Amino acid sequence: MQSFSRGQRSKLSDLMAGQQFKVTLELSGLQADLACFGLDESGKLSDDRYFVFFNQPSSPESAIAASGDLSSGKGSFQIDLGKLPPSIKKLTFTAALDSGTLSSLSGGFLSLSDSSGEKARFEFRGADFGAEKAVMVAEVYFKDFWRFSAVGQGFNGGLKALLEHFGGEAMEESAPPPQTSNAQRPATALQASSAPTPAAPTSQVSLVKQKRIDLDKKLERESPGLVSLVKKAQVSLEKKGLLEHRAKVALCLDISGSMGNLYQSGKIQRLSEKVLALGTRFDDDFSIDIFLFGQNAHEAGSMSPDNFKNFVPGLLRQYPLEGGTAYGSAMQMIRRFYFGRGGRVELPTYVLFLTDGEPHDKDLARRMVQESSSEAIFWQFVGIGKSNKGTQKKKGFFASLFSSDFSFLEELDDLGGRTLDNSNFFSVEDPESIPDEELYDLMLGEYAGWVTQARGRGMIS
Repeated sequence: MQSFSRGQRSKLSDLMAGQQFKVTLELSGLQADLACFGLDESGKLSDDRYFVFFNQPSSPESAIAASGDLSSGKGSFQIDLGKLPPSIKKLTFTAALDSGTLSSLSGGFLSLSDSSGEKARFEFRGADFGAEKAVMVAEVYFKDFWRFSAVGQGFNGGLKALLEHFGGEAMEESAPPPQTSNAQRPATALQASSAPTPAAPTSQVSLVKQKRIDLDKKLERESPGLVSLVKKAQVSLEKKGLLEHRAKVALCLDISGSMGNLYQSGKIQRLSEKVLALGTRFDDDFSIDIFLFGQNAHEAGSMSPDNFKNFVPGLLRQYPLEGGTAYGSAMQMIRRFYFGRGGRVELPTYVLFLTDGEPHDKDLARRMVQESSSEAIFWQFVGIGKSNKGTQKKKGFFASLFSSDFSFLEELDDLGGRTLDNSNFFSVEDPESIPDEELYDLMLGEYAGWVTQARGRGMIS
């Protein structure tokens, strides 16, 4: 059984075999309404039959079937992914309080189990929340393949607010309701909006824009520092013609022992926030996937505007610094994560790969760059630390900042035997010595050109 922390994700196939499983959700010390929202690709409840709660305990074909008293804070959902229609891309499991706040919660958990027993568990407690009255506990979602994510995101408002957030309509009854059979909550009817679709078509691009507007409003209230970074990232994106570009974003961090001072000083946390700001413009999920490597490689969940504060120190508590530096193993993990089933994908993947030294698996690293050159993935290598050489690859304005003691990264930048040049490299002694706008220019240095070439070859749409 695998224990999950907030923000951690996994392929569902790594947890269990098959597409049938049970989700058990329990809150202790508080009464709560449990629900499962079956959402479409835009994260909306476009078919209210896949909203499973106390008044609707099953979806069509029993693809989602609840058991237990869902209004008590303890219940379960039997899931059969094979019976879901193609339009359902995400199952979000939530809990909403009738009274009080989540800070009073004595404890809670969500578990995944199949016929052979429990496979995953995510535990949470009141100290993780403030005055919120609801929580998005976890998600099972399809992104190239089915994945599980421990979310743990508090939400202002109760079940009604959650329903409206997902695009449904909560209707308070002002007159006695028509006769129904044993309605559990006669005072409130919760249902998805059945209003006609507007005449003007809503494109995927406009949906993404609206989601970004909503996110920016939230960040203005809660994280003004991240808003500042987002605006600086947008300046570079506009220069590169990438303002409307969509991509998956990954941050791969070196956790070898020599990186200790950079982590302790908070510089890696702050650099990660800068990558996250870029991710909020690229990825529809507004998050970045985190991978780690030292002696071994680790898939370490995702960083988002909801959990970014002190995210990196939390990572190090779970993944202490290691001896060794394995580029190749980490790159292999990243390729499997995004292209596990092979084939053409709709969105490219941008990977910022940060390290302070050379690897012990050079042959594998070379092979990963070469083999992935026909895939929709771009490697932005960044060397960090003091120079051990006098020569410099970068000239001009950055001459005093960039060094060429990362000869192997330079080799990967110029590697032969590739379908497409899918990598770039720069190095810097201290990422905080460069203005943010210029750092973003470097991070996007060759990416726009790669996007154009990859699209021309039909590698991305």
